[in-house]
Amino acid sequence: MSILENTISPGGAAYHANRDGMLGLIDRMRALEERTRAASAAAKDRFHKRGQLLPRERVALVLDPGAPFIELSTLAGYMFDVPDATKSVPGGGVIAGIGFVSGIRCMVSASDSGIDAGALQPYGLDKTLRVQELALENKLPYVQLVESAGANLLRYRVEDFVRGGNIFRNLARLSAAGLPVVTVTHGSSTAGGAYQTGLSDYIVMVRGRTRAFLAGPPLLKAATGEIATEEELGGAEMHTQVSGLGDYLAEDDRDALRIAREIMVALQWERPGRTASEFKPPRYDQDELLGIMPMDHKRSVDMKQVIARIVDDSDFTEMAPNYGPATVCGHARIEGQAIGIITNNGPLDPAGANKATHFIQACCQTRTPILYLNNTTGYMVGKAYEEAGMIKHGSKMIQAVTSATVPQITIYCGASFGAGNYGMCGRGFHPRFCFSWPNAKTAVMGGEQAAETMAIVTEAAAARRGKPVEKDKLDAMKAQIIGVFDGQMDVFSTSARVLDDGVIDPRDTRAVLSEVLAICREGDARNPQRMQFSVARP
Repeated sequence: MSILENTISPGGAAYHANRDGMLGLIDRMRALEERTRAASAAAKDRFHKRGQLLPRERVALVLDPGAPFIELSTLAGYMFDVPDATKSVPGGGVIAGIGFVSGIRCMVSASDSGIDAGALQPYGLDKTLRVQELALENKLPYVQLVESAGANLLRYRVEDFVRGGNIFRNLARLSAAGLPVVTVTHGSSTAGGAYQTGLSDYIVMVRGRTRAFLAGPPLLKAATGEIATEEELGGAEMHTQVSGLGDYLAEDDRDALRIAREIMVALQWERPGRTASEFKPPRYDQDELLGIMPMDHKRSVDMKQVIARIVDDSDFTEMAPNYGPATVCGHARIEGQAIGIITNNGPLDPAGANKATHFIQACCQTRTPILYLNNTTGYMVGKAYEEAGMIKHGSKMIQAVTSATVPQITIYCGASFGAGNYGMCGRGFHPRFCFSWPNAKTAVMGGEQAAETMAIVTEAAAARRGKPVEKDKLDAMKAQIIGVFDGQMDVFSTSARVLDDGVIDPRDTRAVLSEVLAICREGDARNPQRMQFSVARP
């Protein structure tokens, strides 16, 4: 056993400053999530008056009560619907996450029709494509609860129309991969959105509420002169009795969700369950994760103290601790599930990159999934590091990340700057799951470094022309650059752009990792072409 020793002083001033800062960020995140729920719930009287359930009521009823549910990308689109931080409603117009339906782990996606009639909000497309990607990668059945006005024509962009075709392509891919697509069409499913219903394997429609047609009555009359009611043109009874589009006719939302759950039971979907094993919780309080990470990414932190609070029994077998010590690699377990961990106690240097490359390859050999706890300002620069082969060793690390044959899970815990973001399996390298802590920052470099770099370049260009640089203009340029960088690097900006799968409370890290490791293992067990991985420690 290699038990990590505690070096945290919960009574210290630095700890309390870190904790207060983290709690403030968590409160901000929860307030935004609650704003979205409240905006949708404001339609409660209207929904209930016409005999419908609110979107989140639908999600709650289709899921198994009390079972784990990981909601994804709750901050998607923040500040892109309206540029006012006090009024923006994040979420992208979609409620999505991984949970259990009739005992079967599924991806569940629901139109948030309490907001703008379910029209996709900014970054709602990106969110939908990401959850479909996760369903495909992890071999999850896909349950859709559809009620959408479609694209918001006031925000029409041709690129969204073209890219939106990927939603329908992915539904076809899910079905072709043997992953059932079960859809409850609670309300409108119009124009291109009709294919969201049509490309499903099992379709449940609600009497008097479902509407599915390529052209609604106004467009139909304008285009052909034909006059028809919505019910005649695309109602549930017509589609379940005449067109054959609908497979099941439900009396109301509750009945429809009951049918959807019964469909999942009838599928007899088999996924290997988690092997029962005994494990010990971490020796140190997970609540202390709040006080470990400084709000200033330039301050050092011992990431082993994070590991000590998320792995079983705080037991961590570190690989080559004296070689490239700023890069920490080692083996542990999370609720009995083996995992390799790579994290950073400083920038990546040639030795650290070389060690990480070897460790990634070793994990692939033993079929052990890898967790990246990102906290790095990037790869080291300078004459000595260039001579030591920083580019070569960093490139090999990036190649190892790209070529890894086991699930890779990334959590942004602190800074993730420059090519260090790539070497630590940032979002661009398609980790199986990618989450952020509320304090995380992601950028090509820090704002001050970017500003100083451009100042040096500007001064050098001016010197070549033989002209002086006005200090006021130079300072203004630097301030602008810092503002641009700082305005895009925090999680409220990156998660809004769906550059992660969501922001999590640090105290939930162990529980989230336990679930996603199980999801990865179950998904890979269903994929004969993918190398499976074991739960035993190498």
